[in-house]
Amino acid sequence: MTSTRTALWIGTYPAAGTGTPAGLGEGIWRVDLDVASGGWGVAELVAVTPAPSFVAVHPLGGVLYAVGELTQGTVTAFAVPDASAHGPLAVLDTVGSGGADPCHLLLAADARTLFVANYSSGTLGVLPLDPDGRFTAEVRAAGGPVQVLGHAGSGPDASRQEGPHAHFVAIAPGGRFVIVVDLGTDELRRYAWDPATGLVSAAGIAAALPPGMGPRHLVFAPDGRTVYVVGELDMSVRVLAWDPVSASGTLVQSLPAGPTGTRTAPRPLPSHVELDGDRLLVAVRTADVLVAYAVAADGSLTPDGVTRLSGAWPRHFAVVAGTVVVAAQVGDVLVALLPVDGAGPGTVASTLALPAPACVVATA
Repeated sequence: MTSTRTALWIGTYPAAGTGTPAGLGEGIWRVDLDVASGGWGVAELVAVTPAPSFVAVHPLGGVLYAVGELTQGTVTAFAVPDASAHGPLAVLDTVGSGGADPCHLLLAADARTLFVANYSSGTLGVLPLDPDGRFTAEVRAAGGPVQVLGHAGSGPDASRQEGPHAHFVAIAPGGRFVIVVDLGTDELRRYAWDPATGLVSAAGIAAALPPGMGPRHLVFAPDGRTVYVVGELDMSVRVLAWDPVSASGTLVQSLPAGPTGTRTAPRPLPSHVELDGDRLLVAVRTADVLVAYAVAADGSLTPDGVTRLSGAWPRHFAVVAGTVVVAAQVGDVLVALLPVDGAGPGTVASTLALPAPACVVATA
């Protein structure tokens, strides 16, 4: 009989705020999910470490990476004890992230480079890896990235866009460019990437987005011709036609992100976006909903239902074998949604209490 259980890594964010000591359950957790029923196993705290708000796993499964979302940002590589991933994680190395408040990690497809987005400093850190997933000797000797790239700029929202704020990193279709989503400057920044060396170089702006949008996260369509970007500040979803040759996007559609798109108090704050087959899913904080859009053959979107979540502040989610797992940070709960026939993001099947979950990643 085929098992339907999948192990998940859960990163967390300190309940008392960034920069505060761990000790209220903040750290990295491991939990099994039955993707057929939405049922949970017993959650296990496998590492106590400050502000691991985003994690990533090496494809060989032996190394887990976690940011330390602190003013003096860090990235830690942990050794996973065995194939089942049970038991505490052992620290291999902790290095600087190349900026302040790192909030996203991206492992390149060849698993030889780890990219880190530093929110408060607006910088991109580049961390080469050995074949076994450890930081290279050069990174360990430097105590941080071999490259740190940043830029200047601002946006019209003085409270959130006083300077660059790198929030998300992606590899553009074709594998030649790294794209950084900058909430502070309303831009998708483009960096030329050499997979042979792992190094990058600034290559301009891939897309200038509407002023005040505050882009947070994005996802590329499988055919590489469309990219979907969520705007945290103007509560939007933007559809861009993507040119893989020049690695640039052109705005073709704008929709509200949320059930109404109105500026209620507190205003909705879209967070994460994923594609799941022919639907696009967007999590919206304060409204505490998951929103679905039907994706047409040309990449355009049509609103396709809303599910209210059993937990506040859905910061991140993952689609795991068709089941959506949402990290509701302020609600201190993981929410599992099973797919349903017809419209909508799914139906809530179960919840699991867990301190301040901020990120969900399936084990390798």
